[in-house]
Amino acid sequence: MICIFCHQRSLGMTSLLLGLWLVGCDRQSPPNTDQSDRPQVVSTSTIIADLTKTIGGDEITHVSILDPGADPHVYEPVPADSVALETADLIFYNGYNLEPGLIRLIEAAGIEAEKVAVAETIPPLDSEYEGQREPDPHVWGDVQNVILMVQTIRDRLMALSPEDRQEFSDNAEGLIEELEQLDRWIEAQIQTIPAGSRQLVTTHDAFQYYGRAYGLEIPGTLIGISTEEQPSARTVKELADAIKRLQIKAIFAETTINPALIKAVAKESGVALANQALYSDSIGASGSDGDSYLKMQVANTRAIVGELGGQFRSFQPSAETNPNSQGQTSP
Repeated sequence: MICIFCHQRSLGMTSLLLGLWLVGCDRQSPPNTDQSDRPQVVSTSTIIADLTKTIGGDEITHVSILDPGADPHVYEPVPADSVALETADLIFYNGYNLEPGLIRLIEAAGIEAEKVAVAETIPPLDSEYEGQREPDPHVWGDVQNVILMVQTIRDRLMALSPEDRQEFSDNAEGLIEELEQLDRWIEAQIQTIPAGSRQLVTTHDAFQYYGRAYGLEIPGTLIGISTEEQPSARTVKELADAIKRLQIKAIFAETTINPALIKAVAKESGVALANQALYSDSIGASGSDGDSYLKMQVANTRAIVGELGGQFRSFQPSAETNPNSQGQTSP
């Protein structure tokens, strides 16, 4: 048993080192640059990973545990995750129980890196689950919250590697400027939806912050804040009845959740299921219209506005912001 475990651990370390080498190549580092002295930073969720890579740039070696499209609520860690966490200098995770399997691993003995629950720097909204009030972890729905997350990530990177503080500051400043523009853009697009149609129904309760920030009601969801929940037939019927009563124009699936249940609600209520699923707990795969935090927010807003009867204009961040802009023009 011990030999098998050690062999698996060795394979995990080999995979990690290969992955880190590929990350370094991906960033087009100078061929003779020694990367061994770069801080080792690990992120759990893809949203935090995207922000961290933008701020850290070439000054850090970064590992993202979750792949785009993965559901953090139900993710079960693998041996390579333990290796990544054990060799990290700094770990960024969401917190508020978004990624329970990984949080248990992060809090386990043997993980000596500094651990930062980035979302827990923001006062949460609450949701009810099994009669208990729980903090809602989906804080990134409100872009102003993400600006606070960027500042937290920047400050912790500066403390970890003071000699790179100017690079971290410049990268964060450019990203914040772009986020400020995104925040104003989303608000303006949502305002084009007729007032009586500003109601958002999705599979799970991941859009409270988005709705509160930009003026959308959330009349109901199929399941609560965690995708581990399973809705009853009664829940499906009650949600379908509410949709019919409120005359909601369309409801939305999510990219990280099997759409079968929300399709059942659409059929029961006789309402359209939106053509585009929303990005909720993860950014999209590379090359998709949601493969960064900024782009996923643009894609979501475009889908919501279009399906609920509004008219959107493309998001075009000003040229004076971050030259490595993520906010691509939407069609």
